[in-house]
Amino acid sequence: MSAPVRKVLIVPCSGIGKTYGTVSREAAYEVTDDSRPADTQLVALSRLVLGDEETRAAIAENLAVTVDGCKLACASKMVRESGGTVAQDFAVLDVYRRYRDLKPQGIAELNEGGQKLAHALAEEIAAVVDRLTQPAISGNPEK
Repeated sequence: MSAPVRKVLIVPCSGIGKTYGTVSREAAYEVTDDSRPADTQLVALSRLVLGDEETRAAIAENLAVTVDGCKLACASKMVRESGGTVAQDFAVLDVYRRYRDLKPQGIAELNEGGQKLAHALAEEIAAVVDRLTQPAISGNPEK
């Protein structure tokens, strides 16, 4: 009997007032609210920063996907510092480099390019969630 599949925790950037931070959060919301709600849970980075025990316990028990808005990589660093495992980290700037025609602008409300970039990022995150939540296949070297 295989172990139950846990939720994949999605930890986006909290770069309030920054366009790439907004893109990271919008992508995380799309995955956790719309495309993979049964397999994911959103974790507010601020709860880790504040040392919330319940959040730290969840991070320690589940795999995390982090979405960083800048090179400081606060989400990835805080997950690791909180005892968690980052199964995959995304940097919004790296995703933007793959979709240069989707120039994000805006903070409170993203422009069309920003919304499309967030959607493209959400699709990449969802693919990772699918990979992480698939049951182990006998003989699969990745599992």
